[in-house]
This record gives sequence, structure tokens and C-alpha cells, in this order.
Amino acid sequence: MQITSDQNEAEQALTALGFTELEARVYCALLASGPATGYRLAKLVGKAPPNVYQALAALGRKAAVLVDETEPRTWRAARPAELLAVLGGTFAHRQAEAERRLASLAVAPADDRLYQITDPDQVLERARAMLAGARDIVLFDLFDAPLAALRPELEATAARGVTVAGLVYGPVAPMTGVTARAAAGAAVARERWPGAQLTLVVDAAEHLVALMTPAMDGVRRAIWSDSAYLSCLQHSGLSAEIRLTGVDGAVPEPLASLSLLHAAPRGLRALIGPEPIALSPAPKEIVA
Repeated sequence: MQITSDQNEAEQALTALGFTELEARVYCALLASGPATGYRLAKLVGKAPPNVYQALAALGRKAAVLVDETEPRTWRAARPAELLAVLGGTFAHRQAEAERRLASLAVAPADDRLYQITDPDQVLERARAMLAGARDIVLFDLFDAPLAALRPELEATAARGVTVAGLVYGPVAPMTGVTARAAAGAAVARERWPGAQLTLVVDAAEHLVALMTPAMDGVRRAIWSDSAYLSCLQHSGLSAEIRLTGVDGAVPEPLASLSLLHAAPRGLRALIGPEPIALSPAPKEIVA
């Protein structure tokens, strides 16, 4: 049986859902060729009949095939929409059961370590889990893409009575209960920062610092920690940045020169380039 690129991609999609390679091959062969006996299927996929019958039995348990029990027994592929609906329901049931079982386990205590995260979806899910567990105060520093991804959770956190405040880098629609200020030098950051920044500090008990790719499809560096000491330092620094934001050189504020963009130390120059950083005044508060 000649396998087309479309069929090969379809088989790969099924293996990603937990099918074995042979199960995926047999299902796709049935879908493409119509009802067939086990013997004919073995010929179609080029496998030994006993292996094909085992695959058909497994596909039956997955609700992927229908069988006519009259002799010779004949199998037909379930419609893809039916199959995916059954798989979705099965997964949801197993997910709920796993959640119930895992919730019964004791939560490990904080261990003061720095953990790397390399998957962009995991970065966002970690951020959502942190927001869901927030009790007192949340501080954030979010570029446009991470802000859009986390906006519902930020508002839901504020709705529970948690203080939520942070820095943003572009115009945003008002967020209920959330205080967001335009970051000083937002235009410079958007143009020269090497990715989409996501910084989140929750209850000064845990923090997440991540530099994502602009399209949020990759992680350049991401670190999470539940070290209370390090999280307190992150909270202190970010809260100061939020309070000082909007201050520019024309304002007689003696501490403004201490901010990262005003000071432009060598670490920042190494990160975004040596060109001079010209800051323009920004509104102190965008939404509240």
C-alpha cells in the first residue's frame, strides 16, 4: 500500500493522541479504503495478520472501528468526528480522575531553588496557576502578548479581592480591578528588548521571570522559584519600578536616575545594544 504524505501526517496525528503506529496505520487504511476483512487489511498495511487483529481489537476498545460479526468478519472505520468526540470525553474523564487523585497528595514545601522552564505553554500555565493561588498581592511586568494571554486571570484574581498592579508596554483596554501603568521607556523596550517579557510576583512568595519569543512560540529564558527571599526581592524591585514609572528626566525626582532605563548600566547595554536610550514621558496610569 502506497502511503501518501496526507496519510502519513494523519497517522502521526493519531500517534500523538496515544495510538500505536500500527493502530494509526490500520485506522487510516480503513478510512481511506472502506470496510475490509482482517486478512485484506494485513495485505493493505503490509503487516502479519495476527498483529493486525491485535490492532483491530485495540481500535475497537478506542471506539475507532465498527465490526460486522458475520463471516468473514469485516471492520469499518468510525467517522473521524465520532472518534475524536469519544477520545475527548475519555481524556476529560481521565483528566478529572487524575486531578482528584493528585489533589490528595501532600504539596511539597518551598525549596528555595531556581527552576528552568523551556516550554512556552508551561510558562503560561505556571503563571495561571500562580494567579489562581494568589491571596494578597500580585505584581506584574508584561509585554502585550503575555498580557493578552493572562488578562482574564488577572481580572479574576482582582475580583477575589487580591491587589493586582503592574507595568504594561502599550495601550490596553481597562481591566476591572487591575492597576496598570505604562512602563517608562515602553517604546524603547518594544523596539529593542529581545523578546516578549513576562514577570510575575505573587504574594512575595513565588515569582516567574520569562523572556519569550515575540510570537510566544518559544522560550529564550524562563525561571520560576518559590524562594520567599528571592521573591521578596523581586517584589521590592518591581513595586519600586511601578511607583517610579512615568518619571522622566524633566521631572525633579532625585531617585529617577536609579531606574534601569535611566541608569542604562552595562548589563542593559549588553542586552539591548549600546545606542543611547532616549526616554519620552509616559502616562503614569493607563488603567485602574
